[in-house]
Amino acid sequence: MIVHARLEDARLEPAPIRPEWVMEGQPLARSAELSRSPDGTALTALWDCTAGTFNWFFAGDETVHILEGEVLVSGDDGVRTLKAGDVALFPAGTWSTWRVPQYVKKVAFCRDPLPKPVLKFVGAVRAVKRRLKGGAAAPGGLVPASA
Repeated sequence: MIVHARLEDARLEPAPIRPEWVMEGQPLARSAELSRSPDGTALTALWDCTAGTFNWFFAGDETVHILEGEVLVSGDDGVRTLKAGDVALFPAGTWSTWRVPQYVKKVAFCRDPLPKPVLKFVGAVRAVKRRLKGGAAAPGGLVPASA
């Protein structure tokens, strides 16, 4: 089964930022779910936000692709400007400060993190597969379709 969505057909609904996280301005955020995995551990969403500064906590892993506008993201490793075309990963457990000068729109790929014992098991399986194939795994640790 393939789940398909068109960005231009997405109905963005209010997705308020927690008031205690807002540091400056009155940012208004909206979102629309585009897809969800059958097991509920991964989803894709469209999200946008008007000008403002706020803190954000990423409970799960989130990869963002900025479609329009820009955001200055501050974290433990400094400040990064993300603008249209940029992609960034925010690992589960990350706190960051988002400063949206005017407007930002993104596609977010969200995934619940696997428990550490499961990650160790997956790592062991990938290591065995690499040894059996006599080389490295495909980018991102993915197993090629021919495997």
